[in-house]
Amino acid sequence: MRATPIDKTLIDKAIEDYGIQDFARATIREVKAIAAFAEKESGVEFIKMEMGIPGLPAAKVGVDAQVEALRGGIANSYPDIQGYPELKRQASRFVKAFIGIDIDAKGCIPTVGSMQGTYAALMLSQQANPVKDTVLFIDPGFPVQKMQIQVMGGKYVSFDLYDYRGERLAPKVEEYLKKGNICAILYSNPNNPSWACLTESELADIGRLATQYDAIVIEDLAYFAMDFRTDLGQPFQPPYQPTVARYTDNYLLLISGSKAFSYAGERIAVTCISDKLFSRRYEALAQRYEGLPFGMVFSTRILYALSSGTSHSAQYALAAIMREACDGHYSFRSEVMEYGRRAHRLKEIFLRHGFHIVYDQDLGRPVADGFYFTIGYPGMTSGKLAHELMYYGVSAICLVTTGSHQEGLRVCTSFIGDHQYAQLDERMAIFAENNSGFEV
Repeated sequence: MRATPIDKTLIDKAIEDYGIQDFARATIREVKAIAAFAEKESGVEFIKMEMGIPGLPAAKVGVDAQVEALRGGIANSYPDIQGYPELKRQASRFVKAFIGIDIDAKGCIPTVGSMQGTYAALMLSQQANPVKDTVLFIDPGFPVQKMQIQVMGGKYVSFDLYDYRGERLAPKVEEYLKKGNICAILYSNPNNPSWACLTESELADIGRLATQYDAIVIEDLAYFAMDFRTDLGQPFQPPYQPTVARYTDNYLLLISGSKAFSYAGERIAVTCISDKLFSRRYEALAQRYEGLPFGMVFSTRILYALSSGTSHSAQYALAAIMREACDGHYSFRSEVMEYGRRAHRLKEIFLRHGFHIVYDQDLGRPVADGFYFTIGYPGMTSGKLAHELMYYGVSAICLVTTGSHQEGLRVCTSFIGDHQYAQLDERMAIFAENNSGFEV
């Protein structure tokens, strides 16, 4: 048995001190905190793969526009609760340019990151019909979205997409919808963390069922156009970002500035509500909000109550980013393709040392290389693997926290430095030597 890069007792004591009884259920923030503590105490650099934070510079066109807006005095002015008009116009153009659908600018509403857009959408969906009080998550997914349901006292159900791809997806979704209590369906595409991508056919099935059972689809496009197997970066020409919006009017699209434009720190996104849903009047909402339609409740009631609008200068930044992308002057997709290159190199190292990719296939094709991927190790549970890797200065979160039923970890590529590939290779060689023939 070779010595691990970090003393095991240091890791074990840190986990104990944090009161974590089951490391498989440790949150992103807990794993991050333990890694930071162990790195400081040991002096050994951690290879940090737990946190989904952009690892590329923020879009310069956005920074320049935001700085100019601030210097022009915009900071002393409250933003319109409906959003900066130019951002709304450019968001509508962006949806047309890269998704290929039409959404009126009035339905493109800035939010404090997609997190706020999700919170408002979930809350509003649960209020729209008193009979429908439960959200269906197509997992795996972003753990905090379920926390949002918990915070607001709502209900949710979920299933793991792993076993229900292609023609098996529609019957599984309908199994839940036919119970009559599902108000909304939420998923990410590309998927966090598996990086599997729902196809147009699968999205058509979801859209058809959403219309049939009158459920609202909340489509999280946090990793917009980041299926690097297909060129989705040419404005106003196909192929476009796949979307449920082609197959139902019951949808909201969450378009974040955080990953695609590396603008996470300014907490800026747009929620794009279909024209029909925006103007729809639900009886329960009309009684509660003086007759207002869905879209106006979203902005003038829920968003107003949550934050009184979104950072004014950040809206100028996102407007500039979207305008330049639509005009063909800013190729945001070319910049974020770096994550795919990192994933390819990282996967090769893990596979060479006995690991496997958990979500490895995407309807017969290898899953795309991107911001996230998933790994497992023969004979090890998620919690055991995550705990063990901490001894080697590698931090990641367990798939169980994402709603997955598979044993393994989520790996994020964003913080990997060029010098760390050699580090990882060396450490995983020791890991493989120490754990060959491991059994639970």
